[in-house]
Amino acid sequence: MTDTVFSKKYNFPFPVEQFTFSCVVLGNQRKMMKKLLLIPLLFITLLAFAQEKYTLSGYVRDVATGEDLVGASVLVQMPGGQGTTTNAYGFYSLQLPAGQYQLAFTYLGYQSETEAVNLDQDIRLNVDLKEETLQLEEVVVTAREDDENVRSTEMGTVGLAMDNVRKLPALMGEVDVLKTIQLLPGVLSAGEGTSGFYVRGGGPDQNLVLLDEAVVYNSGHLLGFFSVFNADAIKNTTLIKGGMPARYGGRLSSVVDIQMKEGNNHYYSVEGGVGAIASRLAVQGPIVRNKSSFMLSARRTYALDLAQPFLEGTSFEGTNYYFYDLNAKLNYRFSDQDRLYLSTYFGRDVLKFRGNQRDFYFDLPYGNATATLRWNHLFSSKLFLNVSAIYNDYDFSFDGGQGEFRIGLFSGVRDWNGKVDFDWFPGGGHEVKFGANYTYHQLTPNVATATDGEQVFSNDFEPTYAHESAVYLLDDFSIGPRLSLNTGLRLSAFSQIGPYVSGVDSTVYAKGEPVKTYVRLEPRLSFTWTLSPSSSIKGGVTLANQYLHLVSNSTSTLPADVWVPSSEVVKPQGGIQYALGYFRNFADNMLEGSVEAYYKDLRNQVDYRENYVDNVANDLESEFVFGRGRAYGAELFLQKRKGQLTGWVGYTLSRTERIFPDINGGQVFPAVYDRRHDLSVVANYQLNRKWELSGAFVFGSGNAYTPVQSLYFIDRFPVTQYGPRNSARLPDYHRLDLSATFTPKPDSEKRFTSSWAFSIYNVYSRQNPFFIYYDLQSDPAAGSAQATAYKVSLFPVIPSVTWNFSWKGRKE
Repeated sequence: MTDTVFSKKYNFPFPVEQFTFSCVVLGNQRKMMKKLLLIPLLFITLLAFAQEKYTLSGYVRDVATGEDLVGASVLVQMPGGQGTTTNAYGFYSLQLPAGQYQLAFTYLGYQSETEAVNLDQDIRLNVDLKEETLQLEEVVVTAREDDENVRSTEMGTVGLAMDNVRKLPALMGEVDVLKTIQLLPGVLSAGEGTSGFYVRGGGPDQNLVLLDEAVVYNSGHLLGFFSVFNADAIKNTTLIKGGMPARYGGRLSSVVDIQMKEGNNHYYSVEGGVGAIASRLAVQGPIVRNKSSFMLSARRTYALDLAQPFLEGTSFEGTNYYFYDLNAKLNYRFSDQDRLYLSTYFGRDVLKFRGNQRDFYFDLPYGNATATLRWNHLFSSKLFLNVSAIYNDYDFSFDGGQGEFRIGLFSGVRDWNGKVDFDWFPGGGHEVKFGANYTYHQLTPNVATATDGEQVFSNDFEPTYAHESAVYLLDDFSIGPRLSLNTGLRLSAFSQIGPYVSGVDSTVYAKGEPVKTYVRLEPRLSFTWTLSPSSSIKGGVTLANQYLHLVSNSTSTLPADVWVPSSEVVKPQGGIQYALGYFRNFADNMLEGSVEAYYKDLRNQVDYRENYVDNVANDLESEFVFGRGRAYGAELFLQKRKGQLTGWVGYTLSRTERIFPDINGGQVFPAVYDRRHDLSVVANYQLNRKWELSGAFVFGSGNAYTPVQSLYFIDRFPVTQYGPRNSARLPDYHRLDLSATFTPKPDSEKRFTSSWAFSIYNVYSRQNPFFIYYDLQSDPAAGSAQATAYKVSLFPVIPSVTWNFSWKGRKE
């Protein structure tokens, strides 16, 4: 379905210490910086006027729900050779010479639409695609053109459709997009069953996780075993692990960009599920049909709620744990030129422990809250604008005690963020994006208070404040039929501000007074050289900087971990990544294969000093040490996209190392998440219209850890001597998961449908070690001591069953 509107035609990273930068660059070098930024702008402007063409533009939407389809393909078939994809709001734009064209519009799981266009003036062509019915002989599992992985300039970029994520086996039946990401090459799990992940040798804090543009600082529930993202509320997920485009910044390793559903603007619908540990419900529908809609989604666990009767009369009576997520989104379409979005998320973990025998208790609530207000405006068929106002908050608190003693702890991060982003289609095959953003950070360290009777203790820590800003420009274009380029430049700045008392020279800074300012220039470049219609070579170089740091003693991010800003003491992390790959499609684009190699150099890495002991009374900056890191490896990926059997095989061979002058005697040591081999095999088989089978096998080299080397006595006190940092390995990790989905009445036209998802996690009950602890036994009189290592495993074989359902109202 289409609607058409006609209109008339009318040394690294690069520190610049002499600059002071808040939202603009000041100083004697202002003219030089202006010239630097004007060069690419003038170049693109000249290209825009080099050849006059007509513009074909519009939106691609779902005919049933009215939602925009992100990443839908628009391909010129006759005459062929040119194409594009829709942006994050379903908009596309093509500049073509006058003539007659045949265009194909395609998207994952939808029937393709072909349109004939006589282009003799600018045309607005909106296309609605219809979801296709199940065809066993042709099940397509990617939302793009068949050869896009060969032609596009994107490296290490993967789009995940939620329909495919739901098919995979899940721990305790809880579908988790972050655990699906861990099955891709170059992405390592942080540990058994956790949703934390590492990308190409980067730390857990070096991943930029976005939910409708809002940063999510802690993406895990239950100490990381489940992610905060409810699958019923998610529309699209994109992982970028290779050449990070210039519009993204603030992290070194990867971007996980998650978009929430907009809401059905044609009819009301309800979907949800009842599982072993949690239930969920999502409702969406129109507010004003074809103009505005809403989406509400909720999820809550209840395993320990059901166990409460069994805890009565025990020493743990009153102990409970649960988490919940709430998602909401509203949007209003004033016209094709203007649209408004408001999306929010609120999630909490609540742990209450009661040890009645010893009168000991604690409460541990923590979680995220985000809100995003966005306005889209279409100035013309060539210029698209998005303005965003974003708020996000993460807080952790602890309140516990015994008898008259009580202790409280609080930490958190709060951001206010404004963004302006433009998509410009000047012609000549150029797709230009440029914009600016600004964030005001408030970071609260471990603020601790304690009382013991009438005595009160406090560490008197105060929040720290900072400005972070950036401007960027990128252009995706082709030079001839073989070479495609994506060039970008990002200028970022970070300034810590008062009130603050310097830990270096005790200088007192007033509120809003700059303490320390950093400015960094971040060029980005990626290219594709097409060897044939089915093969290409891709490469890229990415420079990035990170101004906020999360330093953890654990292998994954934990709720109590504290974010700290760059300051006089803590320098911004810097990273440069080189990547080169060969991409090839086989069997009429049914099979996709790729081999990528990368090298990453990391500067100003942050870690705790040796023999660090967690003490909330100490200033964290005094406990940090700084060094360098490097990571390099090769990734192999083979994916089958069509047919009854689909899936992929991914393998990574890698090495991740750190060099700190104050750790390990200044010698190179492996990072805790260094993993030589990592293998994932994922398969999905459509047995018939009622049954669908899935499986996933994973294998990984054991994580590194620091072993106990010896025990000895000094003045009759035992002393533990540790070996070199991360010089021992846990046993290799491997696991097989299986699932089956049964749909009793697989009729897509029915208003009410349901299915049963049966899942088995860790089928052969492999006892994979989660961590190792030492039991220290000593006899001072005899002068003997012994350390015995014990491996702790968490999850044996775990079966689960989930009932999923959906109801659709009538379309009017």
